[in-house]
Amino acid sequence: MNRAAIVLAAGSSRRFGGDKLSAPFEGEPLLFHAVHAARAAPVSRILIVARPDLDCGTWDGAPAVEVLRVESDALSDSLKAGIAALGEPCDVFVFLGDMPRLPHGEAARLADALGSGAAAMPCRQGHPGHPVLLSARLLPELAGLTGDEGAGRLLRGRDDVIFVECDDPSIHLDIDRPEDLSALSESTPPSPART
Repeated sequence: MNRAAIVLAAGSSRRFGGDKLSAPFEGEPLLFHAVHAARAAPVSRILIVARPDLDCGTWDGAPAVEVLRVESDALSDSLKAGIAALGEPCDVFVFLGDMPRLPHGEAARLADALGSGAAAMPCRQGHPGHPVLLSARLLPELAGLTGDEGAGRLLRGRDDVIFVECDDPSIHLDIDRPEDLSALSESTPPSPART
């Protein structure tokens, strides 16, 4: 079955106080790092779900990168719009646009582990992280999501979610405030696995 990736990038960045996903980080907009991670995943297609005014860049080569513009900044609306825009059912990776240091090999590990599970996600010290791989059979259940909630509510407590141990703290590292970005910029450079 083909797999696709959705990069969620339609939020309003209220806590950041401005256009978070366009903020420069390591020589390019913050969003682009999440797109690089999605392009490293075993997918045939990537869809960036973005607010109307966000510069999503131009991406050549494979996998193809498309942009879907949405007016709502509710996470559930973005996720549902992205799933609907993909059309045919397929397993879908969900990446968050404000997570710039996701390990690029993690998505392939999730794909290998999914099997007949409803979803697969990396886990560190008992805490699930990103990206998340949703199986095609789970996608119809997303229709019930509302407000600023992702698929996490659907996955909690299920016995068919596969957790893949990961020792990289980047699976939990997102940027909410300008000081988060400053601290990350001053920290150790990314490993070659993330470039």
